[in-house]
Amino acid sequence: MRGELLIGRLSESLAGVRGKITANAEMEKITWFRAGGQAEALFQPADEDDLATFLKAVPEDVPVMVVGVGSNLLVREGGIPGFVVRLSAKGFGEAEVIGPTRIRAGAATPDKRVAALALEAGIGGFHFYHGIPGAIGGALRMNAGANGVETRERVVEVRALDRKGNTHLLSNADMGYSYRHSSAPADLIFTSAILEGYPEDRETIRRLMDEVQQHRETVQPIREKTGGSTFKNPPGTSAWKEIDKAGCRGLMIGGAQMSPMHCNFMINTGNATGYDLEYLGETVRARVLENSGVRLEWEIKRIGRFKPGHEVQEFLGQLL
Repeated sequence: MRGELLIGRLSESLAGVRGKITANAEMEKITWFRAGGQAEALFQPADEDDLATFLKAVPEDVPVMVVGVGSNLLVREGGIPGFVVRLSAKGFGEAEVIGPTRIRAGAATPDKRVAALALEAGIGGFHFYHGIPGAIGGALRMNAGANGVETRERVVEVRALDRKGNTHLLSNADMGYSYRHSSAPADLIFTSAILEGYPEDRETIRRLMDEVQQHRETVQPIREKTGGSTFKNPPGTSAWKEIDKAGCRGLMIGGAQMSPMHCNFMINTGNATGYDLEYLGETVRARVLENSGVRLEWEIKRIGRFKPGHEVQEFLGQLL
């Protein structure tokens, strides 16, 4: 199969790599949607040095894409060419307090772990991470936020590797943050970050974290196979309000559904394919555009190739 051919072709170059390489990796086992095609090859580096060795060894014409814990990821059935890099918790999942109000966290550190560490240290400003089901690398890339706080408010410095394995240190300004977006070069793989909060008593932090948890359990389908918020909030309104007004709450295509509980959450009811999920999303976008003129933007990251005959056009190719 293609994965074995790719790995075999690069076997000599990859001889010094210590991490785990898997051919034809099933991405449905990684994504929270539990759907999607295969990655031609999956690489899990042992640590940052191992990742640098890998990047230097792989020719630049071979695609390399990094994924996190798979919480806001939709993989198409046609699969992902080249290598998918997934940072391991062992090599990139450590977090530590490095000053009165500063935390250093690896890119694979769960957001909730950073929130818990900040609570232990009496550092305020990280309670919002308690409600984000992802890891720090993804939060850095998409400026993850919740409960009125965004990642950009906490970032001091980000450490990253480029496609050639060179190390970069980026300041907050270098990250080019805006709503749910960073303009940092797309080929950079974030490996860790220094984050800063402010002094806060633990009882206040705990109360804020409890409020975050209560909100999630009350209004979000957190026990379903979901990718979290499907679309970004448009200027001046909320995505869920526009979806609801367009009559898409509970809308189903195949095994994919817009949650009746929170209609900006798309869920796999059991047997949804990547095609079902993306087609549902584009159906919602088309209906919202027709109903209110609002062009919803995907918050969920969609990657890979379409399976032949299962292509999905933006807004279903209508109303462009």
